[in-house]
Amino acid sequence: MLKRAAAVIILLILASAAVWQLLWPEEPSVGVEEGNKAPDFTLPLLDGTTASLSGYEGKKVIVNFWATWCGPCRKEIPELKKIAEKYEGDLVILAVNYTVSEANESTVQNFVKSNAMDFPVLLDRETDVLSDYKVFSYPTSYFLDENGVIKKIHRGIADQKTLEEFAQS
Repeated sequence: MLKRAAAVIILLILASAAVWQLLWPEEPSVGVEEGNKAPDFTLPLLDGTTASLSGYEGKKVIVNFWATWCGPCRKEIPELKKIAEKYEGDLVILAVNYTVSEANESTVQNFVKSNAMDFPVLLDRETDVLSDYKVFSYPTSYFLDENGVIKKIHRGIADQKTLEEFAQS
């Protein structure tokens, strides 16, 4: 009789735990590894306003870290433009510039204009976001799902195939 009561209690505990998981699933922890929720940030845009990562929740986001002097970054821009245009409304590219490495902000402004970069360009003037995201090479892209969870980290040029796979996932 005692064994049966213990078995029933254990089953009730397991069932309660299962129901708890279904009703209140665990949120991914915040961090910069795949599977983590990406840390939120707010940075100035070229026009002087600000943008926050959390403002794009509900859309897939590519957080792309770049600089005007970076050859691979320059090669990647046409691919980013294509994917941004093709998936407009569903996917956003946030181009985070390594601003302290630039001659001045006019250099960034002129580069963005001459390359017709029509996605948000954010200025990381203090390198806080670059540090938080552990960026040590350029370009580096973080691919985030609609909930802000990091699905992939890509260091180097993201080719069209890589970008398409993420956009269609």
